[in-house]
Amino acid sequence: MTPSTTRRRVLRRAALLAGCAALPLIALAQDFPQRPVTLVVPYPAGGATDTLGRILAKTMSQKLGQPVIVENKAGAGTTIGAGYVAQSAPDGYTLLISSNTTFTINPALKASLPYDPIKSFESLGILGTSPLVLLAHPSVPANNVKELVALAKAQPGKLSFGSFGAGTTAHFAGEMFKAMAGIDILHVPYKGSAPAMQDLIGGQIPLTFDTNVAAMPQIKAGKVKAIAVTSAKPTSTMPGVPTIASAGYPGYEMVPWITVVAPRGLPAAVSAKLVRAYSESLADPETRATLEKAGVDVHPEAPSVYGQRIAEELPKLRAYVHKAGLSEQ
Repeated sequence: MTPSTTRRRVLRRAALLAGCAALPLIALAQDFPQRPVTLVVPYPAGGATDTLGRILAKTMSQKLGQPVIVENKAGAGTTIGAGYVAQSAPDGYTLLISSNTTFTINPALKASLPYDPIKSFESLGILGTSPLVLLAHPSVPANNVKELVALAKAQPGKLSFGSFGAGTTAHFAGEMFKAMAGIDILHVPYKGSAPAMQDLIGGQIPLTFDTNVAAMPQIKAGKVKAIAVTSAKPTSTMPGVPTIASAGYPGYEMVPWITVVAPRGLPAAVSAKLVRAYSESLADPETRATLEKAGVDVHPEAPSVYGQRIAEELPKLRAYVHKAGLSEQ
């Protein structure tokens, strides 16, 4: 037997063994899921993203045949939860639901993150959008953007606005509003939407930017009042509420888009099952109605749209951060 013949046999045997070793992994992927799936929410319980996550988890549990358990990992403007998911095994058992706070705003604001929006994640698809709302405590003597700007200019540095975290879409929306209106109001970051809303209702802060998911119940109850929405055009989820853009600030727009992602590198069979369960959940009439009632404009888009959105949005946000002189949070 020649050395070359021996070498070929060794290589064939190695390839055969490698193929045999991979068979259990392929079988596991095809049988996915065999245990509960965790859906990480990078905010505290009770906030807008938590609400959406729990609505979605209920239907996805039915589609997957295994429980989808919501786990809150809040902090650092979603980076704690996002970093946890990015470092998890790409086996389909750990997912993340979040908005462009995680995927474009944090990368625009922060020089160092425990994840990369493209290299660390793959999307199951875009869920839809949830415009932000500029809210005020009922005692604030302003009922529209014009009156609020006049009030802020008459009292520079005395008003403040809350957000659901430094570096979040709510924070960014407030900074954009300050810059375009030429006003001086203090940013007060909170660890999530729920504590910010509690302080707004209690009168500890006069203003917040929050999602309409969190805002709608409080507006209906008369505990807070809506000044304007952050979308370019009026939204059907908040009829009658004008836009900041229409109040004399054309070009103003900050609308969070929401997606569910997994750690990059999912087996093809696992990815296919997750995408199908996710798509079927969003197509479910009851689930869709519940999401829309909560304040989401549900318009599902393919997983590939995730990368396209980041490629289009991130350079624009980085340019704005540079122009506005926003420091790293």
